[in-house]
Amino acid sequence: MSDRMRWWAEAKFGMFIHWGLYSILAGVWRGRCVPGVGEWIMRNARIPVREYEKLARRFNPVKFDAEEWARLAREAGMRYVVFTAKHHDGFCMYDSEYTGYTVVKATPFGRDVLGELADACRGEGLRFGAYYSQTLDWHHPDGMGNDWDYDPGRKDFARYFREYAMPQVEEILTKYKPVAVMWFDIGTPTPELAREMVGLVRRVSPDTIVSGRIGHGLGDYAEMGDNEIPRGRVEGYWEVPVTLNDTWGFKSYDHNWKSPGRVIQMFVDVVSKGGNMLLNVGPTAEGVIPEPSAEVLRAVGRWLERCGESVYGTVPGPLDAPPDAPYRCTAKPGRVYVHVLAWPWDGELRVFGARGRVEVSRAYLLEGERELEFRWDGDDLVVAVPDRAPDPVDSVVVLECEW
Repeated sequence: MSDRMRWWAEAKFGMFIHWGLYSILAGVWRGRCVPGVGEWIMRNARIPVREYEKLARRFNPVKFDAEEWARLAREAGMRYVVFTAKHHDGFCMYDSEYTGYTVVKATPFGRDVLGELADACRGEGLRFGAYYSQTLDWHHPDGMGNDWDYDPGRKDFARYFREYAMPQVEEILTKYKPVAVMWFDIGTPTPELAREMVGLVRRVSPDTIVSGRIGHGLGDYAEMGDNEIPRGRVEGYWEVPVTLNDTWGFKSYDHNWKSPGRVIQMFVDVVSKGGNMLLNVGPTAEGVIPEPSAEVLRAVGRWLERCGESVYGTVPGPLDAPPDAPYRCTAKPGRVYVHVLAWPWDGELRVFGARGRVEVSRAYLLEGERELEFRWDGDDLVVAVPDRAPDPVDSVVVLECEW
């Protein structure tokens, strides 16, 4: 394992934050709800650049508290934060010398959100990363994606990439160091340009991790599709970005929140297959993380306070759980953690195909360390468990074993 990736591989859990001018619209344009995710409203409603730019004059999130956001991430058990420095709408949530279209220069708020949040996260012991949309930029005449204001045939994307996107990435890496992750998106059109961007990151900030969506296999880890958890174990470093409801950027009418139990089980599923989970929040235009999001995160954090040993720093281990098994497995040297998602009705937890993969010397419940008897039934390990689950969402059985 490279030194650059070591902390990331052990962290497992991060916070994604999508915040920008789109939070003002909150999914509504000219009195109509716009289908799709909130941060794509400029594209989905085909809002002209000159109209969308006016939103900056109204952006004054006086309730924004970087320390409060960072504290929430820590309380949720997250180990890193990735924030949208520039999303597809082209608006910069930091002070850039390459454009006046920034939160510092174009809004009444006038504060460097990226800088404040970076400092606050580090103060809470969290690694900080920046999301940067290197391909889509609906505001820049040469950026990709805007075909309603700009003629695609007249765009010079390479010029945009080399003379605007790359200098801004260097600016972020230099002004806000250390930047733990540069989170690119959509994919870079050509391998040549992708290599140039990765080369820039390596030169300016060698310890910064590059996300897989730079494209062409050049990232430090693979990025799964949004909300897409693989069916089985995946080798190598990988991450899945997950929404708490059905959007990334704030939408006022999207209340389809995942429950804490659903988030915990998704997280354990991801970790058991070798990945990290980057869980999103979409703050309001006032700078507030919606309370339903915060409540879910705090509940997840309380579970991790009790059971974090079974996820942080773990690997998938020697036991593969069949897709229909009511459990998932993580491991550390000398231990396998069996995350029981559906408690056995008959008092017997059956761990399929364990014989020959593990030599078990002890079994116990992680919470309270209650000893559990076990036996072998063919290739299956059968553990006698209490009638009632210790935890309604995920009860962890620890197997001390050689593997």
